[in-house]
Amino acid sequence: GLPAFREPFDACCPRLADLLRMDFRAWLFGDADGIHQTAFTQPALFAVEYALGRMWLALGLQPRALHGHSIGEYVAACLAGVFDLDTALRLVVERGRLMQAAVPGAMLAVMHADAAIDPWLGGEIALAASNALGLSVVSGPVAAIAALETRLQAAGLGCKRLQTSHAFHSPMMAGSAAEFKDVLARASFAPPRLPIISNLSGTWLT
Repeated sequence: GLPAFREPFDACCPRLADLLRMDFRAWLFGDADGIHQTAFTQPALFAVEYALGRMWLALGLQPRALHGHSIGEYVAACLAGVFDLDTALRLVVERGRLMQAAVPGAMLAVMHADAAIDPWLGGEIALAASNALGLSVVSGPVAAIAALETRLQAAGLGCKRLQTSHAFHSPMMAGSAAEFKDVLARASFAPPRLPIISNLSGTWLT
């Protein structure tokens, strides 16, 4: 592989091995058992995305702005110097651990054409993402998502279960988010050296 990718990826591996108490590299390039468990998915995503970002920077790409989704926002912040790699990896592992500890849930992609998604929401079902016109992701407890899937299919609407261990982007993550605030409070942050679009405000991250 390209050294520009391999070197930053290699920098993540020993730290992740310590934090996860496993041979991260051997696991990822072996059977990757449990890859869909968020405690492992999120660190793996970070390592690959971080190495890709560093590779593009090393190859001379000068971004006008960075914008990352979920773990990608941590990658963007790290690349921009908001926190160092060691801090980023610790945050990502703690985030994954806390989310993994939440009650298991499910997510469902729904293809609803010109119909609104709102009538299918409520109760235990939350809108997790509005990806495009007529393409949404809903999130909630496993049984509630399974029941919704049956109703959607009966109504002739296409849907597909996502391979996730939990109901991300839903109220089921509230407890994890509250605990994660304490983790963030112990981290050091700096203003970004590259412009980043904030997922919270939709404008520039400060």
